[in-house]
Order: sequence, then structure tokens, then C-alpha cells
Amino acid sequence: MSYAAEVVADASGEWTGNAMRFATKTEASLYGSDLRDRWFAVRDVRVVHSDDPVNYAIVDGKLTAVEA
Repeated sequence: MSYAAEVVADASGEWTGNAMRFATKTEASLYGSDLRDRWFAVRDVRVVHSDDPVNYAIVDGKLTAVEA
């Protein structure tokens, strides 16, 4: 199990995400908050569970790919 950040980035109100998966809810939340801060159109951020394997981590405040 992993966690993913999703955002609403337009007036449609639809949630969308990408393939980045994190080991903890905190890491996914940090990533989502970073997206919100960098993208001017983000209206909302949430973290959801995923069955995908973990492939990213936040290490010393930096986004880092995790090798399988």
C-alpha cells in the first residue's frame, strides 16, 4: 500500500493525480502542498490510499525516486 496526492486544478472540480506514490500519508501531503504552492490553478489537495508500490520519498526535504 502507498499514498498519492491528488489535486483539483481547474473549474471542473475533478480530482487528478500522477504516478508518484509515497510510503506515508505525510510524504504525500507534503508533495501535494508543494504542488499547490507551485501551481497557480490548484483549488484543493487531498491524499488517497493506493495499491501501487512506493516509488518516491521525501528525503531531507527533497523529492527522491525510490528504486524497486
